[in-house]
Amino acid sequence: MHKLHFKLHKMQQQKNTHRSLEKALEILLSFMPYNQEMGTLELSERSGFHKSTVSRLLHVLESYGFLQQNPQNRKFTIGPSIVELGGAFNQSLNSHLIRIAIPHIDRLRNTLGETVVLEVGAPKNTIIGYMAEGDGPIRIKGTVGGRHWYHAAAGAKSILAFSTLEFREGILKEKMIPCTSNTMTDRKMLEDELERIKRQGFSFDNEERNVGIRAFGCPIFNHEKKPVAAVVVAGSSQNITWDKRSRFVPKIKDTAAEISSCLLYEDGNS
Repeated sequence: MHKLHFKLHKMQQQKNTHRSLEKALEILLSFMPYNQEMGTLELSERSGFHKSTVSRLLHVLESYGFLQQNPQNRKFTIGPSIVELGGAFNQSLNSHLIRIAIPHIDRLRNTLGETVVLEVGAPKNTIIGYMAEGDGPIRIKGTVGGRHWYHAAAGAKSILAFSTLEFREGILKEKMIPCTSNTMTDRKMLEDELERIKRQGFSFDNEERNVGIRAFGCPIFNHEKKPVAAVVVAGSSQNITWDKRSRFVPKIKDTAAEISSCLLYEDGNS
């Protein structure tokens, strides 16, 4: 009998703890989406919890930095611990970009039968983060970790086109090295190309990186609406042509949009 009473008491304690946690989370969520200042009474009315319960939970949340109190009006707002958690989450999205993208890249390769590459943006160039090889007879020159200049590859150009003016200026002021005879090395020509890419939402590499290889690319955006990577379909100059863009580009755009969505990107036009 004593053991049964102890077990029931422990179960009740756990239930009370779980409910207290739920109430604390509901209070935190009350500050979404604008983080406006609220006092104990307002939060009590909004949540439906007793004022003494709200007061107790507010001070617990404040002690852990999830809320902070304005000493002048005694009202609360979201605290620094929430910001730190958000930063950790954002960092995890960036560090897990390749893992997130792989199934989407593989699916696109299976659909098109051409090589699909994930190019990841870096300060001076892009880096091949993943490559799913297609069935074509010509192998794409490139391995994971390989680097592309921003002025001479489909994915790189698509990222650059949607980057900030400050970032673009930092790239364009550098000397542009030709990779092939088709590589754009004239700043004005490249600027015009970047504006076209921004208007149409995709880029085209016309044997600018490797002779005999053409590619289409579309940018991937993160939650801050920044272009952080690109989906690229590359293949022989016979298979990948400008005239075939209607076959490739919509599927590339869809794949880039799916990955962007996984990175919590929200299109303001949607």
